[in-house]
Amino acid sequence: MSETDAIDLLRDGIWTALLIAAPALAVAMIVGVGIALLQALTQVQEMTLTFVPKIVAILVVIAVSTPFMYQGLSNYALNLVDRIGAGF
Repeated sequence: MSETDAIDLLRDGIWTALLIAAPALAVAMIVGVGIALLQALTQVQEMTLTFVPKIVAILVVIAVSTPFMYQGLSNYALNLVDRIGAGF
C-alpha cells in the first residue's frame, strides 16, 4: 500500500465520521443555543435544564437518522473491502 492509498483511506474515514456525526452535533448545537438564550432571557441558571433537552433531542435525531448512518458506514466498509480485495 502506498502513501497515497493510506491517505485516501484516512480521508474517506474522516469524511464518513463527519457525515455520520453531523446531524447529532448540529441538533445539539441548535438546542444548546436555544436553551442558553432561554436561560439568558429568564435568568434561570439550572444545570439540568441544559442537559435533558439536549440528550432527548440527540436521541431522537439518532433514532431518525439511523438509516443514513448505516448507509454511510456500509458504503465505507464496502469500499474498504473492495480495496482490500483488489490488493490496493
